[in-house]
Parts: sequence; C-alpha cells; structure tokens
Amino acid sequence: MATKHEELLDTIGNMTVLELSEFVEAFKTKFNVQAMAAPVAVAGGGGDAAAPVEEKDTFDVVLNSAGEKKIQVIKVVRELTGLGLKEAKDLVDGAPGTVKEGVSKADAESMKAKLEEAGAAVTLK
Repeated sequence: MATKHEELLDTIGNMTVLELSEFVEAFKTKFNVQAMAAPVAVAGGGGDAAAPVEEKDTFDVVLNSAGEKKIQVIKVVRELTGLGLKEAKDLVDGAPGTVKEGVSKADAESMKAKLEEAGAAVTLK
C-alpha cells in the first residue's frame, strides 16, 4: 500500500498549480467535500499556521539598483521624495536603499512604475 501512496504523492508533486487546482475541485465534487474554516498552510516553517493573513496597507519603496540610466533615476527620486540633488544622488549611489516609507499600495506601485521606467530595479516591502 505504501508504494501506491508514494506514486500518488509523486503524481501530485509533479502537477502544475492549475492542474492541482482542477484536481482539488474534481475531488471536492466527487466526494462532496466542502472547505471548513480557514485553510491551513501545509508547507509552513513553524509559527501559528491558523493565524489569518492580513493584507498590508502601507509599503516601503526600496531601490535595489539604479541600472544603466542613473541620472534619470536620480531625477525620478528627486521628484518622488523632494530631496535635493546631492541627497537623491547619495540615495541612488547607496542602493539598495528605501526611497519612501509607509505609502499606500497605489502610491507605491505608481512610484515603482516611474522608477522602473527610468531604468531602476525596485521592490515593494
């Protein structure tokens, strides 16, 4: 019986996310199973797995690198932060560094888009 379980686990492990999602829906339909309460993380690394995940409402815009167009990135940083030329240059030269902290999701995505358009590598945290 153990080899059948191993074969089944190998098959499931080789599925794409879409295939797995379709399999789960088919399983629920065939065996009339309904989801109960909050889903529990299977591949968690400790901690309270039943704790609900809260969506962040504020983000930090982090400049990872200026890329090839450093001058354009400095201009965008000055525009977004109101920093002077020297301060903006220091921030860009010192990448990775935080450009703006505690901004809304929409503002953070807008800033990220402007910086990436100028050639910078940016992440939101």
